[in-house]
Amino acid sequence: MSYTKDGAMEFIKENDVKFIRLVFCDIFGALKNVAVMADYLPQVFERGAGFDVSSIDGLMNISESDLHLFPDPSTLAVLPWRPSAGRVARMFCDIKHPDGTVFAGDSRNLLRMAKKQAANQGLLVKARMECEFYLFETDDDGHPTTRPHDNAGYLDIAPLDKCENVRRDICLALEELGMAPMGSHHEKGPAQNEIWCRATDILSCADDFITYKMVVRTIAAQHGLFACFMPKPLAGKSGSGLHVNLSLHAAPGAKQDRVPAKTFENFVAGILEHIGEATLFMNTTTNSYRRLGSFEAPQYISWAKGNRSQLVRVPFGAADDTRMELRSPDPLCNPYAALTLLLRAGLEGIKNNVALRDAANFDFATASDGTKNKYTTLPRSLGEAIKAAQGSQFVAHNLPAEVLQKTVEAKLYEWTRYEHAEDKDAFEHECYFERI
Repeated sequence: MSYTKDGAMEFIKENDVKFIRLVFCDIFGALKNVAVMADYLPQVFERGAGFDVSSIDGLMNISESDLHLFPDPSTLAVLPWRPSAGRVARMFCDIKHPDGTVFAGDSRNLLRMAKKQAANQGLLVKARMECEFYLFETDDDGHPTTRPHDNAGYLDIAPLDKCENVRRDICLALEELGMAPMGSHHEKGPAQNEIWCRATDILSCADDFITYKMVVRTIAAQHGLFACFMPKPLAGKSGSGLHVNLSLHAAPGAKQDRVPAKTFENFVAGILEHIGEATLFMNTTTNSYRRLGSFEAPQYISWAKGNRSQLVRVPFGAADDTRMELRSPDPLCNPYAALTLLLRAGLEGIKNNVALRDAANFDFATASDGTKNKYTTLPRSLGEAIKAAQGSQFVAHNLPAEVLQKTVEAKLYEWTRYEHAEDKDAFEHECYFERI
C-alpha cells in the first residue's frame, strides 16, 4: 500500500509502530539507516533527520558535513521479523542539504529524474531484478565460513537441496513487506539460490532490491546461515548475477496505447551502445570480472532471442514483445545508479534512432574466434571499466560530476590495492565476501 504522510502517521499509531528506520544507500550501494522514535516522525517529515555525512566514505565526504534524510511515506513497511509489540517499520529516504536542496550523491533521486524523463517521452518502464546468492554455514561464534550449506545443483530438490526452507521464509517475509515474490529455486552452484519477484515501476524495483538483500541476509541469519552476494565467491563454481529485466509500456495519457517494436529496438540498441562505458556501475568490484565470461555470464556485447549466453536476452513467448533481460550486472552494484544509466542509455537510443544490429543466434562458448572477433567485449577488469567510464561523455552527462569523481577515485584505489596484493583471493574475500 502506498501511504501519504497523514496515512503513514495514522498507520503507525494504529499498529503500535514505535521505531522507524530511515533507510538510504551510499553511492556504492551500501545500505545505511537511522532509527527514530515514532513520536519524532512528524518533525522528521517536516525538517528531515540530520546525520554526519563525513563519517560515510560512500557519500563523498563533502566539507559541509550535515545532510538530512526525508522519508518517502509511500515506502512505509513493517519489518516482519521484529517483535509485534513496539513494532519496527522502515521508509526509504531522499537526501538533502540543510537548505532543502537535493544532495548530488542521492542516487535514488537520479533514478527518479530518469523515470520522469521516460514519462515525458510517453514511456512507463517496468523493471524486475533476479538476484542470485549463496548460503554459507557459520562457525560456533556465528561468523561466516566458506562452507556451502549444501552440494545441490540446478533445480534440485530436498534432501539434496537444504536451502528450500530458507527460501520459503524469505518469500513469506518479502510478501509481508509488500513485494510480490513469484518463485524460487536452487541455482547451479552449491547452496546457490534465486528468488524472483513481479515487475514494478523502475524506482520501486530499486527500492525492492535493497529490501530483498536486507531480507535475505536477515532470514538466513535466523537459520544460522550467512547469505553472500559476492559475484564469484567460489572458484570454479557459478557466479551470482543480477539479471535486470526491463519492459516498455505506454505511459498514462500517452498518444499511443502500446510501444512500437521499433521504439523497443532503439531502446535495446541504446543500452548496447553504452553498456561498456557504464559497466563500472554494473560490475563494481575486482571480483565481478571473474564471473563474466563463464557459466553463461556474458562477456561480449550482443543480443539474441532466448539465448542465455548473450548480454541481452529478449525472451521467447513473453506476455509482451517489449521486454529485455540484461545479464551482466551483479548484486554488489548500486541499483539506483545502475538503473539510471540503463534507462538513460535506452532513452538516448530512442531519441537518436539507434539501429539494433542483427541478433547473435549462436553460443559464444562454442563459437569460433573469427565469429567472436566481430563483437566488442565488456571491460575485462575493474581497471578497464574505470578507464571506460572516465572516457565516457555519456556517463559524464548522466551522473553528477561529484558522483563520477568519487566513484573513480575509490575504485582506482581499490584496483591499485588489488594489483599489489600478494594474495588476490584473500584480498577479495576480505573486501567483498560480507558486503551487502
